[in-house]
Amino acid sequence: MRIAVAYENGMVFQHFGHTQQFKVYEVEDGVVLREEIVDAAGSGHGALAGFLGGLGAEAVICGGIGAGAQAALAQAGIRLYGGVSGSADEAVRALATGTLSYRPDVCCNHHGQEGQGCHGEGHSCGEDHQGCHGHS
Repeated sequence: MRIAVAYENGMVFQHFGHTQQFKVYEVEDGVVLREEIVDAAGSGHGALAGFLGGLGAEAVICGGIGAGAQAALAQAGIRLYGGVSGSADEAVRALATGTLSYRPDVCCNHHGQEGQGCHGEGHSCGEDHQGCHGHS
């Protein structure tokens, strides 16, 4: 399985649409066989799904992600594991072994999309996009 992680300085990046790099892992039988860091080339929110599909990604791990990008990933057949924070390597190991803690209801509303795919529970990102990984 190819897993792409929104990546910055060894950590899961907390804003999918602003991801500058992805770390892509090749995982088989719970073991990471290969990994590489790939520049996102500034693709932007929805276009990143096509970019990741082109890399052969079957799953994405990220922090916060907007409803439009979620829909684009779903349409591309890429499984989403959002609301994840911490070490990218540890997150992939956890996914590979079936122990990853993630938020299926993850959202990021800093674009004024409150209530659009995020159940309107008042979550919004701070200016630095930290903590942008689910409902507060």
